[in-house]
Amino acid sequence: MAVNFRPLHDRVLVQRLGDDEQSAGGIIIPDSAKEKPQKAKVVRVGPGRTDKDGKTIGLDVQDGDTILFGKYSGAEVKVDGEEYLILREDEILAVIG
Repeated sequence: MAVNFRPLHDRVLVQRLGDDEQSAGGIIIPDSAKEKPQKAKVVRVGPGRTDKDGKTIGLDVQDGDTILFGKYSGAEVKVDGEEYLILREDEILAVIG
């Protein structure tokens, strides 16, 4: 896990969750033809954004949450050989479960 990595402000470090290898009809889809999943697990969250009065407003997501995010959201990064995505909190569409 990305222990030495801490996102700043209202940013969230997530790791994509894999999708099924087969389509609903049973057809196996090769990696090159698959879209990247839009579901991820929250690994670390930043402290929150600062309002105009200097108060920190915490995030609505927590470590361990499963989230949905937009197709073209975030920035991909590699930390300790693992691939992660850094999102702003406003790029997160929903928390699952």
